[in-house]
Amino acid sequence: MADLVTGDDGNARCRWGSLDERYRDYHDAEWGWPVTDERGLYEKLCLECLQSGLSWALILRKRDGIRDALAGFDPDAVAGFGNKQIEALLEDARVSRNRHKLEAIVQNAQATIDAREERPLPELVWSFRPSPRPAPKSFADLVSLSQESKELAKELKRRGFAFVGPTTVYSTMQAVGLLNDHLAGCFVREAVEAAQRDVQVFWPPGS
Repeated sequence: MADLVTGDDGNARCRWGSLDERYRDYHDAEWGWPVTDERGLYEKLCLECLQSGLSWALILRKRDGIRDALAGFDPDAVAGFGNKQIEALLEDARVSRNRHKLEAIVQNAQATIDAREERPLPELVWSFRPSPRPAPKSFADLVSLSQESKELAKELKRRGFAFVGPTTVYSTMQAVGLLNDHLAGCFVREAVEAAQRDVQVFWPPGS
């Protein structure tokens, strides 16, 4: 099976981005495009947390409901969720009804708020951007974690974040544009690459 698929619009895209309309929209307009705002990054961390062990198709299908249930991914609002709100979410079919994940999402909202005083979440995450690398030619060239994702996961955990293992963090890095894992020949790769180059480089870890 080809790793690039040409759609009825004439565009070649990564095979996973051709599975259905939701995947295509996410692939074309969102995956890999830079996310540099706090709420946007917190949202991606939440979605990657919820997706763990589930299909991404399920998360995309439920995304609007998840956003509504989690106060629009507003860290200040979610940080105020207590046991009453957690119990309500566990009964809410719009979200992944997993207590561990939901508690991690609340914990991460508070960690996001706490990070503002020292190194806000956007600066923290983007400081772990790896150096540019050659475009992957096939899915076989892709990895599920990297040294940078290991280091960022370690730093996030140190700052009180939960459910942020190196693999989950790598998926987040792919999604928010720290690296460009669109395959060579994918029609959005060059545009994503250009957008990533325009992102300000924040100070490196430990400086």
